[in-house]
Amino acid sequence: MKQHAPATERNREPIRDVLGRVLPANGTVLEVASGSGEHAVYFAAQLPRLQWQPSDPDPIALASIEAWRAEAALPNVLAPIQLDATSATWPITAADAVVCCNMIHISPWDATLGLVAGSARIGAKVLVLYGPYLVDGETAPSNLEFDRSLRNRDPRWGVRELREVEAAAIAVGWEWSHMVTMPANNLTVIFERATSA
Repeated sequence: MKQHAPATERNREPIRDVLGRVLPANGTVLEVASGSGEHAVYFAAQLPRLQWQPSDPDPIALASIEAWRAEAALPNVLAPIQLDATSATWPITAADAVVCCNMIHISPWDATLGLVAGSARIGAKVLVLYGPYLVDGETAPSNLEFDRSLRNRDPRWGVRELREVEAAAIAVGWEWSHMVTMPANNLTVIFERATSA
């Protein structure tokens, strides 16, 4: 039942370093598209004052998350919930922050629109997005190759233009905060709730 995603071991420490700076000191963090569940237990162990709520739309992923959660036996990892980012209603009504790693490029654009809207709807104050992006049409050659392979697998997928993600987030009340350059040509992008929202 436990799944293993090799990239999680490579990227978890740099991501944790950013999360430690941008997440609230305590509260509930919703992780959208938790995948195998490895990030969830690692981040929860590293940030023990935060309650971690993993989620995924895929029953196989949910079983893996639960297996990792049971093995880790951490008090601050909640049972995973089935969450489809595109849904107009989510199975969680409130969270202090939302974290989403490596979903935006491996899902239809509607999932990104649902992610930014749903994160605002549940009252999160911080939205953290990790993955590869085009920035004003530019990115590393490896990301362009990755984009081609994604679009060959599913034409609805692909490395997104960061400015389009930013515009979608701003349209539902998020404000751009900053981005952090990460290893392996990835970015972590941070949005905060607009003060007027």
